[in-house]
Amino acid sequence: MPADKPAIGWVHLGLGAFFRAHGAIYVAEAMQASGGDWGILGVSLQSPGTRDAMAKSDFGYTAVELGPDGQSSRWIEVIRDVLVAPENPQAVLDAMADPAVHVVSLTVTEKGYCHNPATGRLNPDHPDIRHDLENPLPRSAPGFLVRALQMRKDRGLRPFTVLSCDNLPENGRVVRGVVLDLAKLIDPDLAAWIETEGRFPATMVDRIVPATKPEDIAFVATATGRADAAPVMHEPFRQWVIEDDFVDGIRPDLGAVGVQMVRDVTPFEHMKLRMLNGAHSSLAYLGYLSGHETIADAMADPALSGFVRALWRDEIIPALDPPPGEDLAAYAAALAQRFSNPGIRHRTWQIAMDGSQKLPQRLLATLSENLAAGRASPRLALGVAAWMRYVGGVDENGQPIEVKDPLAARLRSLSDGADSPPEALLAVTEVFTPDQARAFAEPVSAAYDGLVADGARKSAEALA
Repeated sequence: MPADKPAIGWVHLGLGAFFRAHGAIYVAEAMQASGGDWGILGVSLQSPGTRDAMAKSDFGYTAVELGPDGQSSRWIEVIRDVLVAPENPQAVLDAMADPAVHVVSLTVTEKGYCHNPATGRLNPDHPDIRHDLENPLPRSAPGFLVRALQMRKDRGLRPFTVLSCDNLPENGRVVRGVVLDLAKLIDPDLAAWIETEGRFPATMVDRIVPATKPEDIAFVATATGRADAAPVMHEPFRQWVIEDDFVDGIRPDLGAVGVQMVRDVTPFEHMKLRMLNGAHSSLAYLGYLSGHETIADAMADPALSGFVRALWRDEIIPALDPPPGEDLAAYAAALAQRFSNPGIRHRTWQIAMDGSQKLPQRLLATLSENLAAGRASPRLALGVAAWMRYVGGVDENGQPIEVKDPLAARLRSLSDGADSPPEALLAVTEVFTPDQARAFAEPVSAAYDGLVADGARKSAEALA
């Protein structure tokens, strides 16, 4: 980065470790390669923790690559400032309405879209959406997008491009849908303008970024001699696929630094969501229940590594059309190596979070397609059953599980109060469609009964 820092041209909602270890680095490299004012303004939508930690180093930070043979680090200076939305929502809106800003990206996790994961539509009864309909100063990510676009329309400005970086199938369509749904409730003319002039390119993001731990901060201080309260840790691999559909074509030169700019991201996202994220979630639930703290630990267990390789080979790959230039068997082999990287301490408990939001795109779509095609999918069914066992809140040794999920209390209550927990949980329409509930009843119930009788490790080993 040049000494005179670039002006802000990009705003990111939900500034966490993932974007700083992935998208922000690409943007910094694109400016190094081709210039442009693409400094990033980060926005924390909930708490000041990231802002306060990054402010100590003027918003620069260390990115540490965790390879199987050791670590390397680099200093990243692309974040210009971080705002905390609850402290001053108007300042966030003013920044997003600045005519110099051309892209607003977001990583707010599945639950941040305030939508029904089973349908992809806005949930108008979500507490934050109810607030945003009644107040001009929003709380939710969709609320900030709509109100900032409203300001730009009222001022005669062009809209910004909305770029979702979350692991959602057709994430561009999802964010466009919730924005239009909310805009229609606020001002139908605004919704018509967004629908005509706005752009919501879909993306596929891929890099394993474990949560930063106190010992990581200590390591960075020793290795670099620099006190950094907000470093990010990441694997060597990275991939970003983006549909090249930006408002007026204005964007950084991302293609110059390895971003795949494509016409249709769908086959890439299906490959990643189903092969990486589907396997990750299955390993997280089965691994946690088997007593493994990390994904690498789970992959070191022959029962679980054999299970996940068979899951890719026999159940996920047969349901996929390979993206242009991709070999799915080679992709699976590369995933196995990435999951086994001992430098990445990615906790099974962390990946298990928010399963009610993640399951539809990671596991359920593939299971539905396989059953409709007459392909048996006992491993996918076991992954779903392991989630059901996990959200019951008690592990195989009778110890409590700290379940982090928007529906955690309800899922636990349903599980505790049912003669058949699978039957009760399949009725949760935020996760399963009625058709899925009917189709999954037999294979998922059988897998769940096996989990209760034999435990997670033996159940996985039987399918390895």
